[in-house]
Amino acid sequence: MDKSITSGEEDKLIIQRGKINSLIVYDVTEDELNILEKGSPASIFLNFSILTLSVAVAFLIALFTTSIESNRIFTIFVIFTILGFLSGLILLILWKINNKSGKDIVKKIRERVTDNCDPDNRLKELFRSACRH
Repeated sequence: MDKSITSGEEDKLIIQRGKINSLIVYDVTEDELNILEKGSPASIFLNFSILTLSVAVAFLIALFTTSIESNRIFTIFVIFTILGFLSGLILLILWKINNKSGKDIVKKIRERVTDNCDPDNRLKELFRSACRH
């Protein structure tokens, strides 16, 4: 379907329109929009997990590659290494438990539409009923 709009002899605007057979509208909550926009709030757990595990690995490498004369400094290095691995592991588990990816949110939104509202099924039923009559 082409329409031409003219406002004068030299200006001509051509509008082309493609027809849409059906349209599905999804309801989305504010929380879902925020997660889709910013990512899951649990991603901060992953960031800090990576940070603490990296620090723990650095301290572990320092423990194995250098000789530390002071017992106090050696104990501090061991404590930082253990705390780094423990906190990194705990944060990684928390991230895994609380992670809501964008795909999960989109899947949840799409599941709200039932088969009765599916335009393909509705079109098939209309076609079948039209062929019967």
